[in-house]
Amino acid sequence: MSMQLHRIEELIELLTPVWKQQPELNLVEIIAQIADQAGFAKPMSELTDDILIYQLKMLSIGKDEMIPGIAKDCEDDFKSALLKARGIKVD
Repeated sequence: MSMQLHRIEELIELLTPVWKQQPELNLVEIIAQIADQAGFAKPMSELTDDILIYQLKMLSIGKDEMIPGIAKDCEDDFKSALLKARGIKVD
């Protein structure tokens, strides 16, 4: 599967539940609302897939949960993080 197709599918998957919550809005209104929530102040023509995907992911997690993409790199303790940063495998 091409990367572009994967991004489209991911965007649709993330967008669907948000749009179902407000079915009276059209797609452009939903996208504008998401952009506004993300603090995007530029023209809509400059809005990227990355901004939409990131904001939709942030909407789906709790306020106390780790930011998507960061959890995989998180270490529970400082010593493990330091050793990993130095390239020493920790088990």
